[in-house]
Formats: sequence, structure tokens, C-alpha cells
Amino acid sequence: MPQRHDGNTRPSRLRTSPSVICACVVLLFVDLTVAFPTVRLSSRTTNSCFNSCNSICSERENHSVCAGFGGVGRHTQQFWKTKRPSSLAPLHAKSKSYSDSQDEFQRSLLAAKIANDIKGTAVKEESHRQERAEKQIVKEKEKLEAAVKEVQEAAQNVTQSAKTLGGAVISNSTEVKEAVVDVSQSAKSLGGAVIFNGLGIITRFLTTLLGSEEFRKDILRRKPHYLSDWTDGFKRKRQVIPAVLFLYFACLAPAVSFGTIASEITNGSIGVVEFLLGSGMAGVMYSIFSGQPMAFLAPTGLTLAFTSGLFRFCSLRQMSFFPVYAWVGIWTSFFMTLLGVAGSSKAIRYCTRFTDEVFNGLLSVNFIYEAVSSLRRNFMIAHMNDPMNLTMPFVALSMALGTFLSTMKVVKFEATKFFNTKIRTQIKNFGPVTVILTFTLLNLLPWFKKFHVPTLIVPDTFQLAGGRSFLVGLKDIPTNYRMLCAFPAILLTALFFMDQNISVRLVNSPDNKLKKGPAYNVDLVALGVITGVLSIFGLPWMCGATVQSMNHVRAMSETRLNPETNEIEIERVTETRLTGFIIHAMLASTVMLLPLIKTIPIPVVSGVFLFLGRKLMTGNSFLQRVTDAFAERRRLPDNNPLNLLGRKKTLIYTGVQVLCLLGLFGFKQISSITIFFPAMIGVLMSIRAFALPKIFSDDDFVALGDPTPV
Repeated sequence: MPQRHDGNTRPSRLRTSPSVICACVVLLFVDLTVAFPTVRLSSRTTNSCFNSCNSICSERENHSVCAGFGGVGRHTQQFWKTKRPSSLAPLHAKSKSYSDSQDEFQRSLLAAKIANDIKGTAVKEESHRQERAEKQIVKEKEKLEAAVKEVQEAAQNVTQSAKTLGGAVISNSTEVKEAVVDVSQSAKSLGGAVIFNGLGIITRFLTTLLGSEEFRKDILRRKPHYLSDWTDGFKRKRQVIPAVLFLYFACLAPAVSFGTIASEITNGSIGVVEFLLGSGMAGVMYSIFSGQPMAFLAPTGLTLAFTSGLFRFCSLRQMSFFPVYAWVGIWTSFFMTLLGVAGSSKAIRYCTRFTDEVFNGLLSVNFIYEAVSSLRRNFMIAHMNDPMNLTMPFVALSMALGTFLSTMKVVKFEATKFFNTKIRTQIKNFGPVTVILTFTLLNLLPWFKKFHVPTLIVPDTFQLAGGRSFLVGLKDIPTNYRMLCAFPAILLTALFFMDQNISVRLVNSPDNKLKKGPAYNVDLVALGVITGVLSIFGLPWMCGATVQSMNHVRAMSETRLNPETNEIEIERVTETRLTGFIIHAMLASTVMLLPLIKTIPIPVVSGVFLFLGRKLMTGNSFLQRVTDAFAERRRLPDNNPLNLLGRKKTLIYTGVQVLCLLGLFGFKQISSITIFFPAMIGVLMSIRAFALPKIFSDDDFVALGDPTPV
């Protein structure tokens, strides 16, 4: 028993017994387990704790307190193993829910922090972007102010220099020269400033034009067919090869003929080589970039007449021809391109069939006239040399007529009853080329050479006329002359606009049964670009060639004989760019074969001209009405205008067209005024729009196949 002590005695040091320590450990462990159920202690830690308590108490089991606390330790350990999970489950569940809520709260805080960081970053980026935009605006303002200031200063300099010039004129000549230099420099600065700051205006203007609805429609209409425009030609090789061979000669003849005439009227400035190169280059580019590849470009009598008038004007004014020629072509190229992108081709609908037929008839008559003039020239030359010996002109006439009649026969052979369809088609396709080669070889025979039939006159080697350089000196004329070249360019633009649109419209006629659709505005842009390129190189201008274009369509057509009308009708046409590309590539490469070209007799070329002119008359209802005027009405179809309107009205309408044709042909023969020929096309349109409606009603025009455009 412990000894008692009173207040006078000093108490002994308290000694903590092992059993007390064990009890404290056990109670502390129980309190921690109850208070913090989420704290997960491993079974190894728990057992170690209770075993320590039991070992301490086991040393003193005879001691009642230790025994008691040891038992408590053992019971507590047993409670932990068996009773705790069930008895403390509610507390554990609440603690777990509280922990989950804490985790959710922490995640929400983290998400809010991330969103806030992102928002802050976006705000900073927007702020930086606004700062950059404001800086850019400030820079643009500074540039604009600087440009305006530069223009103002340049204008002031011009004014001051002009004042100085005026004073210097009074004082002495030295100051005059210095003032002139100052004025020139100031004017250049002013012009440079205006041009530099005006580029934006020009760009916006062109962008507006490129937005033309008609121009976009033309591109979208032809774009899906561009690839097939090439592949269709490879699929129809049996039709393409003979067409290429025949049309090569059909395009070669006008190039050589007009080249010979141009060499005479321009004193050798432009000759055959230039026409061959120009025709080839223009045709290749047009076959690639045009909207309607079935149309051809070629030299025409109208463009040749315009060139002749321009050369005569330059000669009278003692001006260099080629710089003026080039600048007129460049202005024409600019005007044509603007008209194309602006969709101006829609205005051609006011050019009705009345104008088309007269213009078509003029081209036919012009080809026949050139052929007859060539044959007549042979008789005149022979008469001057030896009036008693006219053998050569008659032999030449026989060759020309033989070429013409033979070509007409082989082309119509497909409608005959001889052989089978395949053989008839081959004769029709290859016949024209065979005729040309046959008469050319005939002229090379030794016994035939004694007739001295003239052949094509071409240079022996490739060389531009006069040995000039390939590029034209655009700076060889003053600036004011360059600007003035825009006025004749307006006339040439009007000629090209009418000629090109009429030629392409005849190609796109429903009678030809083309399927891929027209693209008049794209054709104008292509012609404008080509005109600019040819002008820079000093090559002859090309335009829509109705004769070659229509013969191209005929050569690529599949026809059949209509038993009811006994006429040949078109079934389908192979629309391809391949033929035009190959034909004109061969035409351009002809300059490397000039010695061979010299062997082709001129009468053979005249025969080809006769064929082309006669072929173009096919389908021209105006010329058909001329022959029907002498026919018996009962032998004509019911829908013929003579039966629908009567002979009087039909003859009045046809007579007006004949007078217009004669007027155009006579106007064209007067070389001094041919430069104004485009105005005559406008006269034709005016006659149809204002004069004829006073005589004929709308129903009459429909019966004549010339309805009034809406």
C-alpha cells in the first residue's frame, strides 16, 4: 500500500506505472477511431499497438489494475476486429460523403480558376489585337496624309515652276531651260503621286467589272466542258485527222493571200511570214482560252483594209508605222477586255438575222471576188507580155475551176448512192486535201512546168519583213501620240466587236446543233488579250473568221440525208479544241517549210477561195430568197416566205438586203474611208430597228425568220 503523507512531509516523485501507460494508449486509440472514422489504419499497426499493451500488462497480471487494463486492451482489440465495421458504419458514411463534397468543391474551384485564366488570356489577346489594328489604322492614315501632302507639294512645285518659267521667258533663255526642267520634274512627281495613289481606285474598278453576271455565267457554263473539249477530239481521230488536213490548207490560203496583199499596201512592212506567225499564234491561244473553240481567228479583208488606212495615215503624217500600229492594238486590247468582262456581248442580240445575213453574204462575196481578181490578174499580165499567147491564164483558170468543182463533188459524195457509208465518209473527209495535193503535184511535172503557172510568193528563209526586230519600239513616238492612238482604236474595237460576235453567233446557231453552250464574253476577253500580244510583236491583227469557222463546224459534223427534203442535215458535231490547236500550230510552224509552200500554185489557192465562199452561202436564207424569187410558188414549201407573205413583201425585204450588201461592198472598195467601216454595221442595225418596222409587222418578221428582239 502506498504511504500516506501529510503537508509537512515532502511527497515522493510520482512514478507512472506500466498499466497506466497501457490504459492511456488504449483509450487514446479508441478515441481516435471514433472521432476520425475516415482514418484507415492498417491491421498490422493496430495489432502491434494492442500486443504491446498486453505484453506490458502480462508482466503484472497479478496486479489488479494492470489486469483490468490488460483486459480492456484485449477487449478493445477484439472490438476493433469484430464490432467496429458495423457499429461505426453510419459515421463512416457521413465522413465519406463529407470527403466527397470536399473533393467536388476542390474540383469546382479548380475549374473556375482555369476558366478565369482562359478568359483573362482571351481578353489580353483581344486587347493586343485592338492595339495592333489601331496602330495599322494610324500607319494608313499617316501614309494617306503623306501621299496627299506629296501631291499637294508636287502641285505647288508645278505652279512655282510655271511661274518661274514665265518670268524666265522675259529675262533670258538660260533660266528658261532651267525652268522647263523644273516643270518637267514637278509634273513627273505629280503624275507619279497620282498614279501611285490611284492604283487602288483602278483595282476596285476592275474588280467591279469582273463581277459581271454575264461574264461569270459564261465561265460557269463552259468550265464543266473544258476537259471534254480536248478528250472528245482524241476519241474521234478518224474525223479529226482529215478535218485538220483540209482546214490547214483552208487557213493557209487566206494567210498567204492577205500576206501578199499586205506586203504591197504597206511597202513590205508586213508580209507573208508575219501573217503565218500571227495566224498560228492567235489560233493556238484562242483554242486554249476561248469560250467557243469551234470558232476560228484569221486575217479578214476588213482588218486588212483598216491596216491599209492606218499605214496611209502614218505615211502622210511622216510617222513611224509600227509604234502607232502597236499602240492602236494595245488600246483595242484594253477596250475589248473591258467590254468582255463587263458582259457587253448581250447587246449583240439587237443585231438581228437581217444584219447577220447581209454580213455573211459580204464575206462570201469577198472570198469569191478575191479569187476572181487573182485569175483576172493572170490574163492582164499575159496580155501585157504577149497578147497572142494566153495559154498560161487559161491553164490557171482550168486549175482553179478544177480545184473548186472537184472539192465540191467530194464533199457532197457522202449523199450519193455509191459504195457503203464508211467509204463515202472517208472520201468526203480526205477528198479536199487529195484534190489540193493532186493539182500541186501536177504543176511539178516537167511537161506541165512549161505553162509557167504562178506559185505562192513567200521568202526562202524565216525573216521578218525589212529585217526588223521581233519587238516593236513602243517609246519611239511621243506620249501625246500614244494617247491619241485611242481614237482609231475605238473604231477598230467596234469592228472587232461586231465581226467577232457575228461570226461566233453563226457558229452557235441552233441549226448547227451544238450542245455545250456559248460564251460570248469569254471570247471577247480572249480576243482582246490576243490582240495585245500580236500588237507588241508587230504581227497582223486577227478576228473572228466566219468562213473558216463555219467550215470547221461542217468538217466536224456527222450528217445524214433527209429523205423528205432530200437535203443533208447535221446529226451531231464533235466540239473540240484539239483541231484548232493542231491546225494553227501547223500554220505557225509553216515558216520552217517555206520552200515547200512555194510549190503550191496560186490558182489552186483561188479554187479553195471559191469553195470557201460558195460553202458559206449554204444556209444563208437571204441568198436562198434571191434564187426563190425566180421560182414557181407552187413548187416551194408551205413555210416559205413567198407563200406566207406573198411575193411583193418578200421581194421588198430581200431587195433592201441586196442594196445593203452592195453598199457595204462598195464602201469597202474605197480604201481612203475603210477605216470607218464599223459604222456601216451600225447603219444596218438602224435600218432594221427603225426603217423596216414601218413596212413589216412583227408577224411578218417572224415569217421571214427575223423576229424582233425583246
